[in-house]
Order: sequence, then C-alpha cells, then structure tokens
Amino acid sequence: MKYIILGAGGLGSVVGGYLADTGQDVTLIGRQAHMDAIARDGLEITGPKGDFRIRDRLTLATHPDQVPGEHDYLIVCVKSKDMESTLADAQDLVRRVGTVLTLQNGINKEPRLEAWAGPGKVVGASTMEGATLVAPGKCINPFTGPATAYFGELDGRITPRVEELARAFTAARMSAKAVDNIKQVTWEKLVQIGLASSWSVSNLAGGDFYFIDGITVREGAESYMQIGLELLSVYRALGYEPQDFYAPMTQFRDLEKGSFDEGVALLMAWGNQLKAANMKSRTSMHVDFTRGRKLEVDEIIKPFIDKARELRIAIPTVVAAYRTIKLLDHYLK
Repeated sequence: MKYIILGAGGLGSVVGGYLADTGQDVTLIGRQAHMDAIARDGLEITGPKGDFRIRDRLTLATHPDQVPGEHDYLIVCVKSKDMESTLADAQDLVRRVGTVLTLQNGINKEPRLEAWAGPGKVVGASTMEGATLVAPGKCINPFTGPATAYFGELDGRITPRVEELARAFTAARMSAKAVDNIKQVTWEKLVQIGLASSWSVSNLAGGDFYFIDGITVREGAESYMQIGLELLSVYRALGYEPQDFYAPMTQFRDLEKGSFDEGVALLMAWGNQLKAANMKSRTSMHVDFTRGRKLEVDEIIKPFIDKARELRIAIPTVVAAYRTIKLLDHYLK
C-alpha cells in the first residue's frame, strides 16, 4: 500500500518509519531540515521496541505539491492549530488519495477532514503511540502498549479498508484494531490526553520535569486522580463507560474500583514502575510548552468544559487547570 504522512514531525515520522520498515511505500512530508537529515543519514527511531535506522521505501517531500501519483492512504499528523493551512496547501492531493485519516487529538478532527475531502473518504482513527522529534532525522518512541491504534468507519461499520489499516499498523509494531465504536475510542482517548496534558502542564511546566517526576509524589497523584474523576464524569454523561482501550496507559476502571486514596496509591505504584523502566516521557502539550510553542489547550481540554457546562456538571479542578494553561499559552508563539 502507498501512504502519505502529511506532517512528518515526531508522531508522523515514527508511524511512517515503522510502516516503511515493514514493507509499505511511505511518503513523508515535513520540514526541510528533517527531510534533509533523513535523506543523508536515514530516519533514526529509538525506544523500547529497539533502535532503527530506516532508509528504504521512504520518499521525502517538504510540500504536498512535490508528491506525484495516486496513493491509498493520507494520514494527517499536523497539530490541530495547523490543520486549516495545511489542508489548504494539500488541496491537490484530495483527488489522488483513496482514504484520509488523522492521528490528531480532539473530537472535531474528522468533521474538519470531511469538509475538506468529502465524507466518503474519511475514516476514524486514534492512537496513543508515543513519539517525539528530538533532532532533525531523529525520533524517540518512548512508550507503547498492547493496543496503540484503532480504526473504524464513522458510521460504526468495520470495512475492508479499516481492517487493512489495522493489519498494516500491527505488522509495523503498532498493535491496532478495527472497531465499530471509533467515536467512543476517540472520546476516551481525549479523557486520557486531557487528563495527562492538563495535569502535566499545570503542575510541571517551568522545570526540567517528566511525567514520572509528578505522578510518584502523593500530591501529584492526588491532583491527577481528581482531574481524572472530573473528566470521567463528563465522559459518562455522554453515555459511555470506560473500556481502557489504551491500557495500561489508561487505568480508569481500576482507579475507580476502590476509594480515592486507593486510586492514588495505584497511580503512584504505576509511576514507580515507569521510573524503574526509565520511561522518561512528557505529553505532547508539555513538549510544546518546553519548546515555546502554542498549546492545543482548546482542542484537548476545552471540549470537556463546554460539555460540562451544557450538561450542568461541575469540574472545578479541570477549569482551574485550563485557566492556568491558557495563561501560559498567552505568552507562547
């Protein structure tokens, strides 16, 4: 199959690199320095799956206009804030790709794609694969899990194309499933991303801290637990029950089995396991903050605040975290 990765930063490069390394034809569209480094030295990916230097089956470009021919899948991996300008530049690709999907965070990503490509071309997708671009040509894949990607039709069907995506990702070291509830997967992932992002940036921004530095401290775990419970109250009000699609990164059912203090103890134990494995990672929003970039706070956290207001649910800790992050974001470029 032929794939285009539109926005080959950290996640796009890891996904595209693994797909190419297992026999798929992949075109990466990314920044000039990154593409130049890959052309010269190959794409380097390091992490718990091993260390890889990928050269074969990679075509490199810095703009969609440089990509000729027809392709099976277009995977959009740019940040949500860059979506409109990126798609405007890629208008010529619409007629030359069979299926379009995005691995972005958020719940409005597929409607935005449908407005651009048409509803028949868009499928739902979600991933929790960790990825950071640390230097041109070099990425880390700091964490993974038993299931790191899900694909499904937006109307709830499982079709050959989403099954093909799941097979390709699984073969490429990214265990994936085709599902009939991709919208629920998307919302539950947003609970996890909203929880980890709002907690990490509002608690750890400003110092040289990683996720494990906060979650292994009792007060940090208590803060994480409280935000999680508030976000889950909104998720349930939407008619969903936690499924832990991305276990062990999500442990919602276990956290709620006992008391608040028992949940905190579970979080701290999990954090100590991550520390013992030297899994020093940050959320993508935390990475953006450390690099002085604008934050996806309105795409990741505000949907819960809007829904809570609509459903008359109190989520004061989430609101406080949102306000803190919006203040920080005000001074970023």
